[in-house]
Amino acid sequence: MALIHIGFFSECLGMAVQCDVILPQTASGQIGMAAQARDGRHPTLWLLHGASDDHTVWQRRTSIERYAAPLGLAVVMPAVQLSGYANMAHGGRFYDYVAQELPEKMRYFFPLSDRREDNFIAGLSMGGAGCMKIGLANPDNYAAIGCLSAGASNRRAPAEQTEAGKRRQTMIYGDRNLEGTEEDPFGNARKIVEQGLPAPRIYHSTGASDFLLENAHATRDFFQAIPGNPFDYTYEEDPGAHTWEYWDEHIQHFLRFIGLKPVADIRN
Repeated sequence: MALIHIGFFSECLGMAVQCDVILPQTASGQIGMAAQARDGRHPTLWLLHGASDDHTVWQRRTSIERYAAPLGLAVVMPAVQLSGYANMAHGGRFYDYVAQELPEKMRYFFPLSDRREDNFIAGLSMGGAGCMKIGLANPDNYAAIGCLSAGASNRRAPAEQTEAGKRRQTMIYGDRNLEGTEEDPFGNARKIVEQGLPAPRIYHSTGASDFLLENAHATRDFFQAIPGNPFDYTYEEDPGAHTWEYWDEHIQHFLRFIGLKPVADIRN
């Protein structure tokens, strides 16, 4: 696998941005890890970080490269600051950047597949809510969503927030009503069902001791109430908290959920 640190100019944000990319590489001489690339353009996982972190954190605190290697899966990890993956009321257009500009730029720079069945989006905490927001607003672009330690929305009532949390929420959302917009994950899920759009499969997991468990339960209850389970919605609640031990384990669960066969199995 190749690990590439890339900086480029974002037209959406009007500034230089950073992104880390893991690309499949066929290699037989590596000690301790087999790696094979698929023929043609690579299937891709768009992997989103949480509020305290950046584009480097997934490869620093998990073994995501090792998990992706046998699948021939590329992994793109952008940095979005404390944006909530939103078009901020007082800040940058980070939703547009991740949902629209980033895939265009990455497919320009690297041989990544643009086929829906080859694209998956996942994240933790702020990134978990972000991947639900982006995936459900763009169901033609993603085959599956992996939401870890979050709900479809992590917004809290002002009385439940610290002063810093209130300031951050004001920066992101201002006084906007997001209902019915591209940043309304529940509304977008209803739209998918009502209009018969392709429904991304959803894997959702939160630790039983996670401080966002209430948000996760609200999302769980919403999707489990949809007749026929059109999203193939799967919820796991295992022992654990808002920690990297939980995310390192459950990103592996998501990779099994998406059903990519190891490249070696395809060629045998």
